[in-house]
Amino acid sequence: MSDPSNAFKALKNSRPPPPFELPLPESPDVITANMLKLNTLTPSPRMKFIMDKLVEHTHKFVNDTNLTTEEWMTAIQFLTRVGQKSTDIRQEFILLSDVMGISALVDALNNPTVGKGTESSVLGPFFTEDASEIGNGESIASEGKGEYMWVEGRVLNTAGQPIANATIDTWETDHFGLYDTQYKDRGAPDCRGRLKSGEDGSYAFRAVVPVSYPIPGDGPVGEILEGLGRHNMRPNHLHMMLEAPGYRKLTTALYPEGDTYLTSDVVFGVKKSLVVSLEEVKSEAEARAKGFPTGDSYKLLKRDFIMVSLEEAQKASGAAK
Repeated sequence: MSDPSNAFKALKNSRPPPPFELPLPESPDVITANMLKLNTLTPSPRMKFIMDKLVEHTHKFVNDTNLTTEEWMTAIQFLTRVGQKSTDIRQEFILLSDVMGISALVDALNNPTVGKGTESSVLGPFFTEDASEIGNGESIASEGKGEYMWVEGRVLNTAGQPIANATIDTWETDHFGLYDTQYKDRGAPDCRGRLKSGEDGSYAFRAVVPVSYPIPGDGPVGEILEGLGRHNMRPNHLHMMLEAPGYRKLTTALYPEGDTYLTSDVVFGVKKSLVVSLEEVKSEAEARAKGFPTGDSYKLLKRDFIMVSLEEAQKASGAAK
């Protein structure tokens, strides 16, 4: 006889039956109506609003497409594989959100432009919390990771005043178009770092010139792009994330001009104001002064970041709604 103690048992939660009767579904519309009725049980107005919209739009999608059982199961299996592909250092769900334009849309809605404030961009799936702390002028990349690049600028508020001690996270690919997290033998973090702005808001660090690269195509997100006939390329860019007390967190990226994929970024991250030019500096003396150990040239990227105060952000969000 089977032993129920060895079985996987679902536990009954503490919720009683609803205090109202639901009609048995004699048509598809009744299923949607019943789901919306059950949503009235939630004590959270925001959760009810979100779930109502989710039910309305997903049920309408199923009806509008006349979704087949086979297509529904394919979608379930696809989402299951998205979850299975995700790890602590690879987020396939963020990647899916990115290529569907959802990440860019959420970013645009939640970070409205305020005055001269620097525009935001998508976080992407390759941010990690373990970046090494570096001092101003130090390198985020180990030697041999690509063409030298010096990045400098200031962190300012919308009035042009310096923001001291802002935390700056930055990360990028190496010259192979790979993030450190994509290497199976990854040891210490590389091509990423964390530094602070100075008293005058200034910051500077050594990096490498980023290159365009394909997002991972070995998972379900890569498969769906193939099925849609879309390329999986991102233009070259340098990620930047800035935080300072009293200011809205700024997650953004800088995109060197001239890249083939600048206007067709697979994750819709490029904004016109974030496109930058790189200046070539040809001077062995300057290269050594900046700390580059070899060569007689490097690329120079100058960019100030303008952060928006929490008060300004709240006003902008209210106006947008």
